[in-house]
Amino acid sequence: MDYKKVGRYVVLGTLFFLPVTFLLFLYPATHNYTPLDVVNASVLDIDGIPSETKTNETIVFKGHITVLGFFGEQPIQKLITASNLKELVYDKFKGFKRFQIVIVMPKGTESEVETLKKEIASYEDIRFWHFVFMEAEAVKAVFDSLKTNVQLDNNLSTDQVFIIDQDLNQRGRIDDRTDNEKAKQTTVYGLYSYNCIEVSEIKNKMSEDVRILFTEYRQKRKGEFDSQTRRENDLKEQDEEN
Repeated sequence: MDYKKVGRYVVLGTLFFLPVTFLLFLYPATHNYTPLDVVNASVLDIDGIPSETKTNETIVFKGHITVLGFFGEQPIQKLITASNLKELVYDKFKGFKRFQIVIVMPKGTESEVETLKKEIASYEDIRFWHFVFMEAEAVKAVFDSLKTNVQLDNNLSTDQVFIIDQDLNQRGRIDDRTDNEKAKQTTVYGLYSYNCIEVSEIKNKMSEDVRILFTEYRQKRKGEFDSQTRRENDLKEQDEEN
C-alpha cells in the first residue's frame, strides 16, 4: 500500500470537509437564534434636537438602533462609563447602518461634555455618538418612558444604558436567569439595561444583544422575520410573568 498517497488523500479530504462542517454549524446558529426581547413599547422620542456632529440634521430614536444613556450634570465623572461604552460597543458597531449612541444631557453641561468628548475620542470618528441637551424635566421624561429597576441619581445620571430599536421599543431580556438558575426554577428576572461599569456585562451580554438585534433587522429586510408578532408575544409573555 502506498502510505504516502493515502496520507495525501486524507489531508486533502480533511481540508475539503472542515470548511463545509464549519458552515453547517453556522447555518442553524444564524437561522434559529433567539431574537432579542421587547421589554417595553413606546419609548419617548426626542425629535427636533439638532445634531452636534452632523450639519442640518436632528437626532431621533425612530428609525435607528440606539444605545441610550444619561451622564447627568457632571459628565466628566462618567469617564469610565463612557470609555467602556466606546471601546466595547461603539467601536464594534459604528460601521453598521442606522446605529447610534445618544447620551441625553441636562442643559448647562455643554462645556463639560466637550471635555469628556476629547477624553474618549482621541483622533477617532465619533460622528455616530451624539450628546443632546434638554431641560431637566425633559431628561426625566425620556428616562421615565423606559422600563427599568434603577433610578437617575441627584445629578440626573446613571451607569446603565438602554437599547432602543427602530420602532421605539426598548429591548432586553425578559428572562435573564442563568441555565443553573433555570434548572433550580428560581424566580424569573429580566435585564432591561446594561451596566457600563461591569465590563463582563457589556462584553458578554450587551454586545451580543446588539448583534442579535442587527440580525433581526437583516432578516426583516429579507422578509424572513415578523417583527409585529414578535413584539406582541414578548409583551404578552412579560405581562403573564408580572
